[in-house]
Amino acid sequence: MAILDWIVLGLFVLALVGVILYTLRKKDKDTSDYFLAGRDATWIAIGASIFASNIGSEHLVGLAGAGATSGMAMAHWEMHGWLILLLGWLFVPFYARSGVFTMPEFLEKRYNSRSRSFLSIISIVSYILTKVAVTVYAGGVVFKDVFDIEYITIFNMDIDFFWISAIGLVVLTGLYTIFGGMKAVLYTSVLQTPILLFGSIAILVIGLTQLGGWADMMEIVRSTDVKYFNDAGEVIYHSTKDSMANLIRSPGDPEFPWTGVLLGSAIIGFWYWCTDQFIVQRVLSGRDQKQARRGTIFGAYLKLTPVFIFLIPGMIAYAMTQKIDPETQLPLLNLANNDAAFSTLVKELLPKGFTGIVIGGILAALMSSLASLFNSSAMLFTVDFYQKFRPNATEKHYLTVGRLATVVIVILGILWIPVMKGLGKVLYAYLQDVQSLLAPGIAAVFLLGVVTKRTTPSAGFVGLVVGFILGMLRLGMKVYYGDATDDGFFFNLIVAPNWLHYEIALFFIVIVLMVVVSMFTAAKDPASIQGLYFGSASPEQRALTRASWNKWDVISSAIIIAFIIGFYIYFW
Repeated sequence: MAILDWIVLGLFVLALVGVILYTLRKKDKDTSDYFLAGRDATWIAIGASIFASNIGSEHLVGLAGAGATSGMAMAHWEMHGWLILLLGWLFVPFYARSGVFTMPEFLEKRYNSRSRSFLSIISIVSYILTKVAVTVYAGGVVFKDVFDIEYITIFNMDIDFFWISAIGLVVLTGLYTIFGGMKAVLYTSVLQTPILLFGSIAILVIGLTQLGGWADMMEIVRSTDVKYFNDAGEVIYHSTKDSMANLIRSPGDPEFPWTGVLLGSAIIGFWYWCTDQFIVQRVLSGRDQKQARRGTIFGAYLKLTPVFIFLIPGMIAYAMTQKIDPETQLPLLNLANNDAAFSTLVKELLPKGFTGIVIGGILAALMSSLASLFNSSAMLFTVDFYQKFRPNATEKHYLTVGRLATVVIVILGILWIPVMKGLGKVLYAYLQDVQSLLAPGIAAVFLLGVVTKRTTPSAGFVGLVVGFILGMLRLGMKVYYGDATDDGFFFNLIVAPNWLHYEIALFFIVIVLMVVVSMFTAAKDPASIQGLYFGSASPEQRALTRASWNKWDVISSAIIIAFIIGFYIYFW
């Protein structure tokens, strides 16, 4: 990087430190302050935090790489602004009425304590072993590539820059999360989000300019057939009916068939945006239903951008490898591999100063995502486990435990780095499947819980357990078989199906099972779950919800829906 880039990056870091110091002055009095920012967050902070928490390694590494590899296929997951609206319009009232701190706590109120404990365990383990691990691993890889530093010599020892990047990312993020809590996560997101957007938009604009414009990119990707390769570089699937520009792929597509991607991506999105503690915690911190809902609307607007600032730059990178410079007779860009698409564009295209902004944006994205994970994991442990063990302790005691839990999770994240470093992309690839295997059971349990009072506590617990077991069974068998194939019954039933088809089948299996169990087990007293399912709100509760929105909220939401529909029509 040039000196100007280092200056720009330094200014960003100083601004970040200033925001953190400002939040540290606001002393946390209790767990509500520490984990939910005193439930006083405004819509700007909520929306920015939803977006910044979402943008992580899967975007910086995975989404740009997916754009270079398969074009528009992954855009379904980035057009989930409508699901963030569902969180605001449908679930915010339920969560607000329940007064809960965590999603497992909501399940306890709707079902029973067993459901709460089981979801807490699933969430904490998955956060540490998947989300924290993948974010840290990707951070180390991206910064090593962007800074173009292999080793740093310390005390006459050459230390891989990957370790400096990964451990530095964890320690710095951990420090401000431990001391600042949710306030630090929210306030830093307000700074980080515009930096991330500005830097990434610069890549989009400069990339299209270097390539020759939008029309040139679309011409290249529309003329490129969909192909999938094995590790040896051999073509294992080739469709002349679909191009990289198509959102909707043939039913025979091994990765993204339209028969699986439309509903399958929605199930994952419903779980992630409407029921996962990692995201919903930002909404729970809202001052009231009005601020929480408007935060989701703002977050939904921001969620329209990742396709343009990450996926399409990946497509630009691919198009530049296909277009020949008339002067040098060489491709406009060389990619070592598709996962390096984003970092290669940063290194090769950006002028002095802009590189520093983009690297600041990358740092912001990874830190914000990691801070949210640390805070959510610590909250799940403190509220869902420790408070049950010590129910009569003081708020100051719980606050101390929350900070200590954050420290432990930070340490676990560091200890997990060598495993990620050793297994590398193999583990990274498997971990991407985890969301599709965790989502169906949890989504079904939450959905049936709010749709009808007839879903019983036993059905809720059975749905969680069976959904988790069947999901982990497929993950375990995939790890066991690797690239090998088998003609056995269980292989064809569990491993062979497309990942999206398996996810959809699992979702409906859990729903059917819950309906059957509910027929033979006792329902919960409707009075004890009043306000937690459709049609059960009191007149006062309905009036409070109605007063929390106006015509501008409806118009803003309609604009988002119209944009998503237009996007699908254009790239269909």
